[in-house]
Amino acid sequence: MRVRLITGDGAEDRRAEELPALLRGEEGLVWVDIPACDEEAAHALSEVFGFHPMAVRECVERNRVPKMHAYPDHVFVVLHTPERGERGHVHYVELDQFVGKNYLVTVHGPVNPAVPPEAALRETGAVLRRIRAGRLRPSSSWELSHAIVSAVIRSQEEYVETVTKDVWRLEQRVTGGQVGDPEEFLTELFRARHGLLAVRTMGALGAAIYGRMKALTRISSAGRPLVADAADQLGRVRDMADSEQEYLQGVIEFYRTVLTIKSTLIGQAQNEEVKRLTEASYAQNEELKKISAWAAVFFAPTFVGTVYGMNFDHMPERHWVGGYPFALVLMLAASIVAYLLFKRRGWL
Repeated sequence: MRVRLITGDGAEDRRAEELPALLRGEEGLVWVDIPACDEEAAHALSEVFGFHPMAVRECVERNRVPKMHAYPDHVFVVLHTPERGERGHVHYVELDQFVGKNYLVTVHGPVNPAVPPEAALRETGAVLRRIRAGRLRPSSSWELSHAIVSAVIRSQEEYVETVTKDVWRLEQRVTGGQVGDPEEFLTELFRARHGLLAVRTMGALGAAIYGRMKALTRISSAGRPLVADAADQLGRVRDMADSEQEYLQGVIEFYRTVLTIKSTLIGQAQNEEVKRLTEASYAQNEELKKISAWAAVFFAPTFVGTVYGMNFDHMPERHWVGGYPFALVLMLAASIVAYLLFKRRGWL
């Protein structure tokens, strides 16, 4: 737990033991930054600040969506920033805030173990460097909170910019005909879509809760314009993500059209090949039918001639006067009958 006193001279580090006295004093703005809400930090939130147990529990546990709870003397806010993970996964890096009259408490996490620890402290670290460099002099808790929320929004916008670069690269591959593996390419397209959808959700829900905060009477008159500006910035993130999603959807539809055309052309070519092979098979079958028919026509005389060519000793018809002529007539008649039969069927 890091305790800082923000004055006109910058940010001064203080010990945790001084926190009760700092909250009672009028020296400046107290900023307590908690990298991880461990048991000691939870005790300070409950005993020193007297925050509601439900709010303290939500600092310890992960919150999947942005939220806001208004209490008599402070407001509890939960926001998220995106962090890119492996294979298109988007990590939700949580930042909780307790905005009071003369103090701001920021609580980070819990975060996925795959997220680098410095990613959770990126926005608060950037604001602290601005204060110490003299570029930022917050005089109220709402000014300090607005600076941190603006840093969160910049991270969301940078993520949209990063995904947009991927979308442009994918669009160039589609129009350039350098898609590669279609399955892997579709996976890349939908990873980009998932990233934009995640940031769009962060912006839309954040804009909704800050839009609700504008109506709270417990927010000071100086703080309301800052809350309204934060709602406007978060709404802009939502609109940016929506626009890029529409552009990406156009790329996806273009690629689907290309795949459909290719599939149609391939199907037509396959149909032509099947038709050609069918016609060739039919022609081949017709030739085989003719060959088989002629073979049948000549089978009878060939069979009779083969029998008489065996020179058997006992063939009574050899001693008949009309034996051989009868055999010749039989061979010719069998051939004529077979020929007429196949001719009638169209085989010859």
